[in-house]
Amino acid sequence: MNRRAIVIPLVVLAIYVLAAVFAPLLAPFDPDKVTLAQRLLPPGGHHWLGTDALGRDVLSRVIYGTQVSLLVAIGAVVAGGVVGIALGVLAGWRGGWLGAVIMRLVDIVLSVPFLLLAILVVAVLGPSLLNVVVCLALVRWPRYARVAHSATLQARGRGFVRAATATGAPAWWIVVRHVLPEVLPVSIVVATLELGLMVIYEASLSFLGLGVQPPTASWGSILSDGQQYIASAWWLATFPGIALFLLVLAVNLLGDAARDRLDPAKRAELPRPRLLRRMARQTA
Repeated sequence: MNRRAIVIPLVVLAIYVLAAVFAPLLAPFDPDKVTLAQRLLPPGGHHWLGTDALGRDVLSRVIYGTQVSLLVAIGAVVAGGVVGIALGVLAGWRGGWLGAVIMRLVDIVLSVPFLLLAILVVAVLGPSLLNVVVCLALVRWPRYARVAHSATLQARGRGFVRAATATGAPAWWIVVRHVLPEVLPVSIVVATLELGLMVIYEASLSFLGLGVQPPTASWGSILSDGQQYIASAWWLATFPGIALFLLVLAVNLLGDAARDRLDPAKRAELPRPRLLRRMARQTA
């Protein structure tokens, strides 16, 4: 695999993480400070990316919006992954009626459109940063459960797992020692691919007014405010859109690289440098 395909998106993602961590130091202005006398200023001067309809600095709001997007995405991936992997392994290992109930619940959640389920959850819990994380975790855990269930069923059929069961080893020890090492690599691949999707989902909910509430800066809410001024103030929607696009692209490229490295089916297809060098010497 070309190292540049991994290094470039990794550097981009590192820049976003640093921007989120050091947002108070990097932002030139208070992102929530309203200055009506400087409303809708074009990019340039003291405001590099211009100002919005309330005179707030767009660059500062985009930087602080990075915090919200990464926090929600990472929180949703971790929460959904833990719940989904736990239920998937439980369904695959125990089987029977318990496994059937869990997997039918997975099918039910996956059959409901994301936006409809998200609106329902937010309507019940109320819009907030924590509730957005809970909402996305509730929506996306079935994907982890399906992958973990399939990997657990494959691990149960392995000879070493059957041998450990025959020797009377505790079930929890077999799961931790033999099953989870088979489940985690595939789940990590799913998590890396889900991270970019969580960023888009968070922006979508905030765009619709169901996510992080004003005055907290969020890329989705900035885009929602900027849609009213696309003809007269193009920078309001352009720069948050570019930031969202680059982050999702970098995460998806890293997800593809992780899939090639960790997915057993993909890993088997990768060229082996030592074997290729040996064949080259033999044919020389």
